[in-house]
Amino acid sequence: MPVTKTMPAIIIRDVVVVPGMTVNFSVIKKEAAKACEEAMHAEQLVFVAYQREGVKLLNKDVLYPIGMIAAIKQINKLPDRTMQLVLDVKSRAKMVDVLDDSFTQFKVKEIVENGDDLDRFEKEACLRNLRELYLEYSLLNPKVPKVFDVLPRTVDDLDTVMNRVVNHAVLPYEVKIGIIQIVDARERFEKLLKVLTDEVEVSRIRANILKTTQDKVSKNQREYFLREQLNSIKKELGEDAVSEEAQFMEELEKLEASDEVKEKIKKEINRLSSLNSAGSEASVERGYIETLLELPWDKMSEDNTDVKHAAEVLDRDHYGLEKVKERILEFLSVRALNSRGDSPIICLVGPPGTGKTSIARSIADALGKKYVRLSLGGVRDEAEIRGHRRTYVGAMPGNIVAGLKQAGVKNPLMLLDEIDKTSADHKGDVASALLEVLDSEQNSKFRDHFVGIPIDLSEVLFIATANSASDIPGPLYDRMEIIEVSSYTANEKFHIAKEFLLKKQYEKNGLKTSQISINDAALKRIIEAYTKEAGVRELERKIGEICRKAAREILEKGTKKVTVTTKNLETFLGKEKYRADLKNKKDEVGIVRGLAWTPVGGTTLSVEVNIMPGKGEMELTGQMGDVMKESALAGLSFIRSIAPKYKIAQTFFEQHDIHIHIPEGAVPKDGPSAGITMATAVMSAITGIPVSRNLAMTGEITLRGRVLAVGGLKEKILAAKTAGIKKVLVPLENKADIEEISDEIKEGMDLIYVSSMKEVLEIALW
Repeated sequence: MPVTKTMPAIIIRDVVVVPGMTVNFSVIKKEAAKACEEAMHAEQLVFVAYQREGVKLLNKDVLYPIGMIAAIKQINKLPDRTMQLVLDVKSRAKMVDVLDDSFTQFKVKEIVENGDDLDRFEKEACLRNLRELYLEYSLLNPKVPKVFDVLPRTVDDLDTVMNRVVNHAVLPYEVKIGIIQIVDARERFEKLLKVLTDEVEVSRIRANILKTTQDKVSKNQREYFLREQLNSIKKELGEDAVSEEAQFMEELEKLEASDEVKEKIKKEINRLSSLNSAGSEASVERGYIETLLELPWDKMSEDNTDVKHAAEVLDRDHYGLEKVKERILEFLSVRALNSRGDSPIICLVGPPGTGKTSIARSIADALGKKYVRLSLGGVRDEAEIRGHRRTYVGAMPGNIVAGLKQAGVKNPLMLLDEIDKTSADHKGDVASALLEVLDSEQNSKFRDHFVGIPIDLSEVLFIATANSASDIPGPLYDRMEIIEVSSYTANEKFHIAKEFLLKKQYEKNGLKTSQISINDAALKRIIEAYTKEAGVRELERKIGEICRKAAREILEKGTKKVTVTTKNLETFLGKEKYRADLKNKKDEVGIVRGLAWTPVGGTTLSVEVNIMPGKGEMELTGQMGDVMKESALAGLSFIRSIAPKYKIAQTFFEQHDIHIHIPEGAVPKDGPSAGITMATAVMSAITGIPVSRNLAMTGEITLRGRVLAVGGLKEKILAAKTAGIKKVLVPLENKADIEEISDEIKEGMDLIYVSSMKEVLEIALW
């Protein structure tokens, strides 16, 4: 009579075990691992329960009633904290109850097998049927173990034979589970026989399909041999019959590549020769071989390591950009001393129009390298980088491989333009695909899905460009050397226009220097009143507009020379579009000038505060972002905390409303750098003390009144200088950044370092 027992339990899915098997399992859950460990120490058996497929939430209803009783033979603890078990499966058992919420203790009843209850003749008939059917099944499925291995003549127990067939047959999980859930031996045999019969029939049909396909392949091969014989006949007749394969072999002999690559290409050429030349597969294979033969596997151009020449080229083509030039000249110096050194992976980060893309072409000219530009803006398919797998219709290599083909050498300069504007979708993440490309430890074995052979990218000089470093994914940012390309000063723009843009636009519009002249004052006026940008693109467009109008005047009116001055500038460009953010006309209460960074450079912004009788509410207007709103709240909290020191009653804040506004309400604003500005404006409004119109400030505030570092100092100081403000409060933590700014920008400016709001208020109000 079967006895009900309490046992530790292991729950499995997707795998079926039967009595007589020895199997390995991984246990991840801590509770189950602990129960198994205790069971082994106590030499206790465990119950193996089966979970239904596709169910994640564990409860009693998702477990099959029939499971297995097994003995734990061995336990191995792995480094990832999982536990590896070796189980010896003994018999089947029925689940009676689950005893705990962690599903580690079950009450089970062992099943007594009744295969021996069949009479001798019926049992022998069942055994023979199973052996014969399994023999046919194993012959039709080469991967299935043969009948002599699974069902030797010495095994005559029906339950054992059925268990072995279930174990070795390639059947779905649910089908196997369904068979072992049947308790009665005769019913189980009938179910297994039906399943195996169906599998044999399916295998026969598959074999017929395979034979038909092979017959077609044989026909194609026969056509190929006949075609070769036809070529031989043409040769005898004196006709030109040079095969495509022979041409590929000739190109392979000339190819500069390693033996491994050549061997791979040779195999593909031999494979092409066995295909029907008119078939679609041959067309795909032909395109693949052509791609492999066009790649510059070991072909390199010689770098020009003349540092002096490189410096001259870079200075000739670009004004400023000293950090970029310095880094490239350092690379050249190292390459001259060590030709096997790694190429740097540089990312130029800066606003639009500051020369990031054009400097890359100049670097290629200076180094004597081939130049390849890959535009990544809006690219969202991983295959654009790694290529498509050749199984797809219309498969092509990725842009990296296409760039190498275009360059014709393995060491070009490859510009990855707008790397911060890549995105991801269901087809993959472009930024993740670029990780392998831009990692000097990995890119010597870059694998394109289409090419399928490792490609060495370690000799490629990668230069990426981006408008904002914050938009570059972290892992990608970590693999690149970031060089900031900051906004141009008005003086730098003037020199760029004078030395580069005027000549370029004169030539583009067919004008000679004897026909047109734009004086320096007019040029400076264009920069100040007609453009508002970090770079020089709009400035170039305005110069181009003047040149076009001048060309028309020369042709229509016969003017010999057009001279552009500040007096007639409006004739060419219309009314002035921008006015400088000038300082306030007088010192005012509750108004403080702050400094901000924008994608087109620095700007000043006024923070205005009004105090009104009310209920202690705070109003924030002017399109402030969440970060700026939090800065305002932090500033107000600090002011309230120090109110007693300045003899401001706490009831003041309960009886008055505070309204903070930043003009130009249609323009969104965000960031923490206006924290000290808003706090100062609030204090000014409360105390009635005006703030000097000659003072501007920037810095983040904390609840304790500390002043934290901010970014974009160069652009902010330029904005203050343009507005005529000479005194600027900057965070002490930014001292190192200020020291890197050129003396030209800091000239005439009184930069005061502050570390606390106490210092800010003392300077601004007292």
